[in-house]
Amino acid sequence: MAERTAILNVVGLTSRLLGPHMPRLQAAATVGGLIRVQPVLPAVTCTAQSTYLTGLPPSGHGAVANGWYDRELAEHHFWKQSNHLVHGPKLWETARAARPGFTCAKLFWWYNMYSTADWSVTPRPMYPADGRKVFDVYTHPLSLRPELKADLGDFPFPAFWGPLAGIASSEWIARSAEWIEDRHHPDLSLVYLPHLDYNLQRLGPDDPRIAADCAAIDRVAGGLMDFYAQRGVRTIVLSEYGITAVRRSIALNRIFRAKGWLALKDELGRELLDCGASQVFAIADHQIAHIYVNDPALLSAARAAIESVDGVARVLDRAQQRAAGLDHARSGDLVAFSAEDAWFNYYYWDDDARAPDFARCVDIHRKYGYDPVELFLDPALAAPKLRVAAKLLRRKLGFRGLMDVIPLDANLVKGSHGTCPADSSEWPVLIGTGQIDGPVAATAVHDRLLRACLR
Repeated sequence: MAERTAILNVVGLTSRLLGPHMPRLQAAATVGGLIRVQPVLPAVTCTAQSTYLTGLPPSGHGAVANGWYDRELAEHHFWKQSNHLVHGPKLWETARAARPGFTCAKLFWWYNMYSTADWSVTPRPMYPADGRKVFDVYTHPLSLRPELKADLGDFPFPAFWGPLAGIASSEWIARSAEWIEDRHHPDLSLVYLPHLDYNLQRLGPDDPRIAADCAAIDRVAGGLMDFYAQRGVRTIVLSEYGITAVRRSIALNRIFRAKGWLALKDELGRELLDCGASQVFAIADHQIAHIYVNDPALLSAARAAIESVDGVARVLDRAQQRAAGLDHARSGDLVAFSAEDAWFNYYYWDDDARAPDFARCVDIHRKYGYDPVELFLDPALAAPKLRVAAKLLRRKLGFRGLMDVIPLDANLVKGSHGTCPADSSEWPVLIGTGQIDGPVAATAVHDRLLRACLR
């Protein structure tokens, strides 16, 4: 019988983190081999996963970041979930073409709706018409959801993202992978384990408290490896990026505002960025920013303004994007990368009192960029956890209100990713496909995974 495979995506894992706090993953690297992966640019979730699963750069698969601006709709989009957004054949599709009947379970990897995977589970809240946000998951087939929740309980959504993010979400995902394996025996299981992502951004990779996070995810991953081994399933471990320590944040949109290039709407006393009416604006994503220039006459001035900012490492125009594999209709007219010790925030207001109402909430879709400050409770709030509990109680009683407990201080963030670190010990890793001399490009990971799936 053909060998079955499970690929554990241990987010944020690097060779630098491996060691005594990760005995199970360290042992897997010793036995199965560890390869350092030169990260795709940008080294962010949606881009990295899409490259691993297609073997293509962003110019080929189209996932140019976790979010981008749609020029036709004149709207920004972050964390969309349709697999149709990712162009090119996926890993399981290529394996299925080589071995008819090949099956795949996709558990919490992104772009996990409407794919050709046989079974999938992904976070997907419900949004009733009364304004509530009800935490839930989406599954394929649809009948999977009530069965899975009946056995495992509700997915702990607050532990997946936000101030309460922690190990409980990775534990639930691991149990769901075991549940799928017991009932369906897929040839390939793609399992996403995000735990390291949280405190590496909150605290930074140099904080000694990260050791506890390493031990926690090692326990979960080790338990999964044991589970799969008992069932004859080969386990491969990989990661998407390494997180480097940061000490500063860059607000490009505030610079563009000072130039008079942003269009800002007053809505109920708050300022809302109007991308379609702006001349130049940035969609920020960790250490990358896509800059869209609606007025072509400002292209050179915009580039000069960005390059003059302390902490900006380089700016790519269209020709340079082609050389970097980032040229795509979704990409900005300019793409900026920060230095390793910096990251881009989406902030555009000058007065916090005028910030949009969603700025102080966990709201991953409305913001004009990825916002790691959502991992923090506002330290200025008295008894913040009690405040959260009170707001949750009011919601259960039917009252509407904002969960506005997130600070507006970008300096709280101590770790980020998106660029290629100079030190390869901070690159992502591939464990379990053998040892080779030197690193491999992110685009080469796909073929190594495919060979493992077809053994």
